[in-house]
Amino acid sequence: MPTDAAHPQSTDELFHALQENHRRPYGRTRTVTAEELVDAAERFDEPVPLIHALLELQEAYTYGSDPRKSPVVFARLLTLFDERPDAFDERLRHQLFWRFKWVANALIALPEIPLTSLRQWLGEMRDRYEKAGLGLQPYYGQAYQLAAHVGEDTTLAYELWAARRRTPLSDCEACEIRERALHRADAGDDERALEIWAPVLAGKESCQEEPARSVSYALLPLVRTGRADRARELHLAGYRACRRNAGMAGEVGRHLEFCALTGNEGRGVELLAENRNLFDEVDSPLDLFHFLTGVEVLLSRVESLGHGELPVAGYAGRAWTVASLRAEVRERGDGLAARFDTRNGTTLHSGHRRERLDRAPLLDALELTLRSRGLDDLAEGASRTDAATGSGTAAAPTTPRTTEALPESVPELILRARELGELGHPDARACWARLRTLVAAPGYTHPDDPAVGPYVRLCADLLSDEANRAAERDEFAAAVELQEEAAGLYEDAGVPGDAALARACALLAAAEIPAETPSEGGQGKAMADALTEAHAGLVRLHEETPGLAPYIEGRLLRLRASALGLRLQASGDPEHVAPVLAEVERLEAFALRHSIDGQVSGAKLLRAGTYALSGDLPAAVTEADALRERLTEHGPAWHLPRVLGLRGRLRLGLRDASAAYADLTEGLRLAAAWPADAVDTGRLHGDLAEACMHLGRPDEALTQLTRAAEAELRAEKRTDAFCAYSNAAQLCLDLGRIEDCIALLDSLLTEPDVVAGKVDDRLVAQLRLVRARALHAGDDLKAATAEFVTLAAESAGWEDDPGSHAMIAAETAMLLAESGEFERAGEAVGRALAAHALAPRYEQLSNCLRELARLQAQQEGPDGLDGALAHLATAGRIADEARAAGFEPVGRSLDSALAYEHGRVNAYVGQYDDALAALEKALALVGEPGPETGSAGEWAECVRLAGLVEGVYLERPAAALTRLDAAVDRLAALGHTDEREQLASLTAQLRDEA
Repeated sequence: MPTDAAHPQSTDELFHALQENHRRPYGRTRTVTAEELVDAAERFDEPVPLIHALLELQEAYTYGSDPRKSPVVFARLLTLFDERPDAFDERLRHQLFWRFKWVANALIALPEIPLTSLRQWLGEMRDRYEKAGLGLQPYYGQAYQLAAHVGEDTTLAYELWAARRRTPLSDCEACEIRERALHRADAGDDERALEIWAPVLAGKESCQEEPARSVSYALLPLVRTGRADRARELHLAGYRACRRNAGMAGEVGRHLEFCALTGNEGRGVELLAENRNLFDEVDSPLDLFHFLTGVEVLLSRVESLGHGELPVAGYAGRAWTVASLRAEVRERGDGLAARFDTRNGTTLHSGHRRERLDRAPLLDALELTLRSRGLDDLAEGASRTDAATGSGTAAAPTTPRTTEALPESVPELILRARELGELGHPDARACWARLRTLVAAPGYTHPDDPAVGPYVRLCADLLSDEANRAAERDEFAAAVELQEEAAGLYEDAGVPGDAALARACALLAAAEIPAETPSEGGQGKAMADALTEAHAGLVRLHEETPGLAPYIEGRLLRLRASALGLRLQASGDPEHVAPVLAEVERLEAFALRHSIDGQVSGAKLLRAGTYALSGDLPAAVTEADALRERLTEHGPAWHLPRVLGLRGRLRLGLRDASAAYADLTEGLRLAAAWPADAVDTGRLHGDLAEACMHLGRPDEALTQLTRAAEAELRAEKRTDAFCAYSNAAQLCLDLGRIEDCIALLDSLLTEPDVVAGKVDDRLVAQLRLVRARALHAGDDLKAATAEFVTLAAESAGWEDDPGSHAMIAAETAMLLAESGEFERAGEAVGRALAAHALAPRYEQLSNCLRELARLQAQQEGPDGLDGALAHLATAGRIADEARAAGFEPVGRSLDSALAYEHGRVNAYVGQYDDALAALEKALALVGEPGPETGSAGEWAECVRLAGLVEGVYLERPAAALTRLDAAVDRLAALGHTDEREQLASLTAQLRDEA
C-alpha cells in the first residue's frame, strides 16, 4: 500500500517521514511504510539516511511480530558498520549493538533455525562485544534466555547473567525484573516471583513492553496467592496495553487463560472476538504458540461447560464454533510445540503446553468488569435472528418469579391469554409467546371451538400483543402498522370492539412518532398538536362504536386520558392540565362503576403524574400514597412497583433522597415477584442510582446504573441502555475508576449493532468521548489525543450542534498542546472558535485558551511567549463577550482566571515583574475571601504564586513573607484550614531560605 510519505525528495523529507512513521502503532501500515522508506533512502546514495531507515524497518519487524525479516535487515546494518564505521555516531553505534539482542530473540522464535545457528549467533555477539570493549552482561542475558527456552539446566546460566553488573547495553530494569521473576515463577515460587515483580507491577519501572508483559505472566500467581482483586486491576490495564497487538499475541493468550480460570469465560470469548486479527497477523511462531495455547485453554473450558456449539471468532474464511475452533487450534498448537521440541532436542514446549491445558479453574467467579456477561448470555445473543441485537445481563438484586404453568391444551391457553389480557395481568405475555410458537410450528391446526373463535381472531390477538411490545420499545411506526393489521383481522373475525381498541392504540402510537420536520414551535409543539388530533380521533372512535364491553371501554377511556397526559408532557402548557384531569375523572368513575381495579389504578396514577407535571409535587405524593393504600387492599398487585417508582421520583423532586431510596428499593423488591417485562425495572434502577448519588453513595449508584442498563437491554431498549451505560462510565471516571470505565466502554463499542452503525451516532460519539477522557486520565495521552482528533473531525459535520463541536475541538486542542503539537493545537482551537461563534461556549473556550497558553509557555519558555499571549488575548475577548451577554460561569470568574494565567505564563518565561503585576490584578478581581469556601481556594492560589514569584524569583523575601503571613492569618480566622496549610508551608520554606 504506497503512501505519500514513501516518496521523499530530499533527505530532510526522508527524516521527517521516518519521524511520522515512528509515531504510528506497530502493524502492517507502519511496516509497509518503513519498507518503502528504505527503498527511498537507497536512492540518495548516503549511508546515514539508509542507516536510519533500516533501523526503523527492523523495529517495525521486531515489534510487528515478523521475526524472520528482522535478522535480514540487521545483516545489512552490520555490513554498513563494517564498511563505513564512520557513518555511525555514538547513538547509532549504541543502537547497532543493542539490536544484537533483537536478532537473538528473533532467531529463538523461529523453530526452523537450528540450535547450532542460535549458538553461533551468540558467539558472534560475544566476539563483537569484546572487540568493541563492551561489557558482556547483555550476552550472558541472552545465553540464559536461550537455556530457559531450550529447557536446559539454567542454574549456571542464570548466575552468570544475574550476578554481573549491568552495562549501558543491558536490557532495561523492567525487562530484567521480568526475567528474574519468571525464573522464580518457573521454579514454582509465586511469592518470590511477585516480590521481584513488585516495582514493575506498581509502575515504578517500565518501558515500551512493560509492565504489559509482566502483567500477563503475574495474573495467575496473583490469584494463586490470594490477591484476586489486584489481578483484576492488572488484567484491565494490562489487557488494554496488548489487545489486537500482533507483537503481544502471547500476552493476549495469557489474558484469555486468566479469564477461563477465574469464571469469566464469557469475557474471554468477547476478548477472543476482539483479537480475531491475531489468528492471521502473527508471523512469529513462538508468539503464535503462546497465543494458541491460551486460546485452547479458554475454548476447552467453554466446551466443558456445555457450550461447544457457541459461535466464536477464529481464522478468517469460515464460521467457527467453540468445538471446531478448539480442534483446529489444538492441531496447530501441538504442531508448533513439536517443531520447537524437535529443534531444541527437549520436550519443554509440549510439557509447558500440557501443563497450561491441564490447569483447573482457580476461582468460580471473579467479577472483572462492570458488565459481566456469562456464556448463557452470549448463547442467547447468538441465537437471535439479528446478530446486532444481542444483549447481556447483570446481577439483579433479586430473582423474578417464574410464570405459573401454562395450560397444556390450545383452547385453554387461548382463553387463559384473553382472560389475563383483559385484566392487564403480566402473565398474559407468556401465554401469547407460547401461542406464537405453536401457531408458527408446521402442521398447526386451529381448534374448532366456538369459545375460542376463528383462527383469524387469534392472529389478530398475536399482532396486537406484538404491537404493544413495539410501542413499549418506542417503535411507534411498527406499532401503528401492526395494530392496523390487527384491527382488520378483528373485523374479519366479527369482534368490532377489539377492532376499535386496536385502531385506538394505532391512533395514539401514530401521534407519538417524532415529526421529521417539526413546526416553528419545535418537536414539543408538533407532538402536542399530533396528540390533540389523536385525542379527538379517540373520542370519535369511542362515541361511534356501540355495544363495547366494559373492559374495552375502560381501555378506550384510558387511552383518551393518556393522550392528553402525553400532550401536557410535550407542551408543558398549564392550560393542558385541566383537560387531563377531566378525562381522568371520567375514567375513574367508569372504572369504579364497573369494578375494573386496573383502570381505577391507572386513573389515579395518571392524576398523580399530572399533578407532578403541573409542579404540585405534594399533591402528587398525596395521590400516590392513596393509590398505594388502595392497591394494597384491592390490587392489582403488579401496579405497586410502578406506583412506588413514581413516589420515589416525587420524593427526589422534593429533595427527600432517603424516602426516595426506600420507595425505589421496595419497588424493586416487589417487581421481583412478577415476570421481568411486567415492570420497568430499568427506570427503577436508574432512579435509585440518582437517590444513591444524593445520599453520597456513588459506588452503589454505579451498581444501580449498570443494572438499569442491563434491564433496558433485556427489554430491547438499546438506546436507553447505552445512555445508562454512558452515565455509568462517566461516574466511573468521576470516581477515578479509570480502567473500569475504559473496560466498560470497550465492551460497548464492540457491540455488533454499534460496529454496524445501527446505534445513534451522537450516542456512540458520547461513549467515545468519555473513553477518550478516561484514556487521558489514565495517562495514555497518545491514544486519547488520537480519539479526540477523530471525534473533532466527525463532529465538525454536526451542523445542528455546533456547540458540541466547539467543546470537542477545544478539548482536542488542549491534548495536542499537551503533546507539544502547538501548530495542530492552534488549528483545532481555530475550529472551536468558529463553532463557538455559532453556539457560544464561553467557559469551555476560555479554559481551553488559557490552558494552551500555559502549556506553550511551560514547554517552550521565552520562545513560546508570543503564542501564549495571543491565546490569552483571545481568551480576553471571549471574557468580554461573556460579560456583555450576561453569562455566569459555573466555575471561576473568566476575568480573574485570565489574570492569574497571565501571571503564570509570565512566570514560566522569566518575566517576573509582569507576572507579579498580573497576580495582583487577579487578587483584586477575586476579592478578599469570606467564611464561605467559594473563592477561598482561588484567592489562596493567587497569593501562593505571588509569594513564590516575589520571594524566590524577584528575591524579595521580606515583602513575600508579609503578604503570606497576612493571608495565613486571614484564612485561619475564617476556618479555611486546607488553604491555610498550603500557604503556611511556603512561608516556612521562605523563612528557612532567608
